[in-house]
Amino acid sequence: MFRYFGFGSNMSMRSLRAKGVAPLASQRAVLPGWRLRFNVQHFFRHEGGVGNIEQTGNPDDRVHGVLHDCPDEALALLDSAEAYGHGYDRIDIHVKPSETGVDRQAVPALTYVGMPRFIDNSRLPSRRYLNIVLDGARQAGLDKDYIQALARHPVHQVEPYPAFTPPAGDHPTFDRETLAEHPHYTALYGSVFDMAEARPLHEFLKGFLGGRDMTLYHLRRLDSSTVNESMDDIRKGRLDQAQKQYLNTYLHEYAREYRYVGHYNYDKD
Repeated sequence: MFRYFGFGSNMSMRSLRAKGVAPLASQRAVLPGWRLRFNVQHFFRHEGGVGNIEQTGNPDDRVHGVLHDCPDEALALLDSAEAYGHGYDRIDIHVKPSETGVDRQAVPALTYVGMPRFIDNSRLPSRRYLNIVLDGARQAGLDKDYIQALARHPVHQVEPYPAFTPPAGDHPTFDRETLAEHPHYTALYGSVFDMAEARPLHEFLKGFLGGRDMTLYHLRRLDSSTVNESMDDIRKGRLDQAQKQYLNTYLHEYAREYRYVGHYNYDKD
């Protein structure tokens, strides 16, 4: 078992569940001498910036979050979700579990901080991401003033995207088996993209997205997700307007970052 301090989207139990992480226990905690930022640039521009913490040395600064007791096998899942060694580094800290009227001693834990090449102080969180952070903070019963400050935080503004249209021409159709034969190909909502010539900042994603359809992955990271979405929902078109718009935005961003190469058939999924 290890202790993990979540301060952003991983305060939310639904967010952790979407990543396959099931804590053994969770409690409120405070990290003194640090401050919360949203300056880790997301891989895709419409998502703005995601959570980070910075050490200030000022004892009046506080990051409020959730201290999770996690089984050992959850570490690999967290490392993957946080792009450990690429977007985030994993560090050791000491946090104070916070219970009303009880002065608790600091305990060791691990957490993740942004890698220098991913830091962009001009970034703002997306509405989706901040909603998940707020949901987790409220679930955990964090300090009300802290939650109110989070709720007032400005968000990244995104212009509406038109309906995605695949490029003209004859393109092959892939399924789960044939897609897996191409480690640099990834699929999303019926389209297949080649990541082979992606920019260096996306190098990590070649291994994370490659050879897989990512539609369900993205659906389970929407702020309205119940984490119960299924491949059957995708096959039978049981998606609401918010889900369709979210996937449409990602189709445009995939097409911006990668090369469209074909269609994806969900019948075998």
